[in-house]
Formats: sequence, structure tokens, C-alpha cells
Amino acid sequence: MSYTIQGALMASDLGYETVDLQIVSDRITAMAPSLSPIGTIINGQNKLLLPGFVNAHTHSPEMWQRGLISPLPLELWLAELYDFIPLEPEQIYLSALHTAVETLLSGGTSVVDHLILIPGREEESIAAAVRAYQEIGIRAFIAPLIQDESLPASIPSGGTEQQHDPYLRSTATTLDLLQDTVEKFHRPEAGISVVIAPTGVQLCSDALLAGCIELSDRHQLCLHMHLLETHAQQRLAQEKYGCSAVTYLKQIGFLGSRTSLAHCVWLDESDIAILAETQSTVVHNPLSNLRLGSGIAPILKYRQAGVNVSFGCDGAASNDSQDLLEAIKIGSTLHNVTDTDYRHWISPREAIAMAALGGAQGLNLADEMGTLTVGKKADLVLYDLTNLSLLPRTDPIGLLVLGRPTRAVHSAWVNGKQVITEGKVATIDTDQLRQALFTHSHWQSQRASQTVQTLERHYREVMGLSV
Repeated sequence: MSYTIQGALMASDLGYETVDLQIVSDRITAMAPSLSPIGTIINGQNKLLLPGFVNAHTHSPEMWQRGLISPLPLELWLAELYDFIPLEPEQIYLSALHTAVETLLSGGTSVVDHLILIPGREEESIAAAVRAYQEIGIRAFIAPLIQDESLPASIPSGGTEQQHDPYLRSTATTLDLLQDTVEKFHRPEAGISVVIAPTGVQLCSDALLAGCIELSDRHQLCLHMHLLETHAQQRLAQEKYGCSAVTYLKQIGFLGSRTSLAHCVWLDESDIAILAETQSTVVHNPLSNLRLGSGIAPILKYRQAGVNVSFGCDGAASNDSQDLLEAIKIGSTLHNVTDTDYRHWISPREAIAMAALGGAQGLNLADEMGTLTVGKKADLVLYDLTNLSLLPRTDPIGLLVLGRPTRAVHSAWVNGKQVITEGKVATIDTDQLRQALFTHSHWQSQRASQTVQTLERHYREVMGLSV
């Protein structure tokens, strides 16, 4: 397929310019005013043209519990989440579709799904998510969430003797699962890439992390993990390694230009210097960090140190949505209260670059996507500037980032294929999806998590809270 987008507004060094853009197959082939039209003609008048954003960290199966989990810190929140996790591949499929729809309709053309797996049905879980993402046409990075230690091990001991049950899968079995996943599902040319993604140092043995690094190197795959999301994780790393988690990850060779790290709330100056040195990427998830009381990541310090930063929604039970524009707004303006020097604050244009090029760089694909450049992949979005939420006419990018855009995406292309047309998903029937989500769920509010009750006393003791 080929397209000519005519007369769209595009950001330039001097402000904005009106251009035509042409797509042939999966690439941007031309950008200039008044091009001779080819293929399908798209009216770009009064529309803003931007590269597609990357939803650089989420967990699609959490969607089934959004709006439901109690106000709890991460360690206890996870206990409730896993007590009630979905148990059927059909739910994995539907939640991946839902995640993709919300991401696309908020400007995202790529998603990194740190995919929660059904125990004993891991391959089915991955296959269900892959099927959903291929059907809808979003560029998906499937990152099976793996660990080899049980949840109580993520809480610091506080100097007490703690015994933990073994995890349901051995280290060797988990690594075999990842190898099989790469062989069966890693198909970048078809829009599906596998990412090696241990959950984090708090739940992974040295042997598992070493195996992940080896797999990443052998297949040239990206690495991804949660890193120092909470104060408890910072304390636990000191207990386990006698140094910061960042220092440990550098020592074992986990960090690098193919590595992205979600959250990164509890890092100090020396940690930040290591991330800059190793060219690792930080994925900023501001809404879940606020929802779970994890803290405010020092994003301005990362940027000043030269660390690449991208945005993620995180899972829809800790956010509780997949609205990338909302994450970008909060994730850029939140930091105005962390530094009184306003020259360090994030401008709307910088936020857009973080969401697009920053996300691409975190996936080692900055040469392929993230900017509107001839020769790059045709992953791009048109926003309707006549939409009521983007009026009156002032600065289009300022309106998009600082306002509250609703239903502003007019069209979107992924790998040269149009997946959003006139504000509607073109590849699946969203009415059928809506009905399936309704049918597979039920109203609920109060519920009791046995695991939270088991862990809470020790958590409060070691974190210095009244019991």
C-alpha cells in the first residue's frame, strides 16, 4: 500500500511547517510541500503529524483488575494482584487487544508488554498476546515477565531470619521457556519482537539474571526489567549485594544500550552516572509511581546526566489506564516541583521526543523509528486539530501535551499499514471487543487478599511503620 498525506502540520526548528508525506510499503519515502500524489490520498489539513509514541512499559493482563486494587504500596499491591490474576488465555488475548486499542488511540504505535504468564500455561499466554497484537497491527515487544523467587523474597528481611517457599518454576525451566519463546515468536518483520525481561533483582537469582544476559547476547535481543521502584527494593538490594542494585547490574553486564529499566525511582547520583555511562534507558511510569506511593523518579537529573528517558503507562491495575497522553502530561509537568530552576523543566516538544525517539532508542531502534524521517519506518499519527479538546488554536503540541485531549487521534499507521481511520480502529471490531470485555467481567469492589494479610505485618515492621 502507498499513501500521500497532504497538507499536514509538522513541527520544525522554526515552529511548524505544512508538508506532504508519502508512505510506500513500510517506509516514509518523501516529505515536502506539494508532492505529486501517489496511492491513497489522506487530507492532512488542520491535522498535526507526529511520529508514533512507544508505550515502553506495561502489563496487559492487569487490565482485568483496573480500578479495583486497594491503596497499597507495591509489595502488598502485588500480593493482591497475584491472588486474583486471570487464569484463562482468552482473558490474556482480550486484555492485550484492549491495551493496544487504548495505546493507539492515545498516539502510541508500539507497546512493550511485560507479560504476566499463567502458571503452567506460559506458552498459551504468550501466544494469546501475540495473536491479539498481530490482529490489531500495533508494533509489539513481548517481554515475558519471569522470576525464580517467591513474592515474600521481595520484602527486606530487616535482619530477621526469613524462610520463603520455592518459586513454582525452576531457574533452568524458566530459561528454557525463554529460549522456546524466542524460537517460536520472535518475528520482528511481522511486528512481534521478544524482549528478555526478568521482573527485577528483588525476585531473581544471580543465575537467572546471568541466563537472561546470555540469551540477550546470543540472540541480540533487548533486556528489560523493573529497577528500584520502591524504597523497599533499595533496602533489599543492599541486603542481597552489599551495594546498590545499579552497581550490581553493571558488574554482571546487564546494563547497556539494549537495556530499558522501568521506574528507577530510588537511584542516587552514582547510580545515575552508571546509567549514563552504560547508555541504558529509563522508562518513566509516573502514574503508577503515584498510585502506589513509590515516589517521584528524578527524571530531570537523568536528562541532565544524558540518560535516555521514555514513557510507559505501566499496567492498567496500577495506573489505571493505557492513555499515553495522560502519562506524558503527568510525567513531564510533575517534575516542575522537584527543581526550582525552570530551565530544567520539560517542554512539550521535549516530552514528545521522549515519547517517540526516546522510546525507540530504548528498544535499540532509533535508526528505524521515532522521528518523521525519509527512510524510517512509517509509524506515525495524525491528530485532529479541530477536535474540541485541542481548541482554540494556539500551539498544537502544547495543546496535545498540556491539555486533556480526548478522541484526538484521527489516523495512525504502523509499519506502513493504516490501523486508525477517522478516529476508529480499522483492524478489529471494537464493539465486539467491548461486549467481550463486559461479558468476561463482573462488578465487584470489596475482596480480601489472604497473601496481603500474611505479608503485611512483616512489611510494616521492616519499613518502620506502626503495626
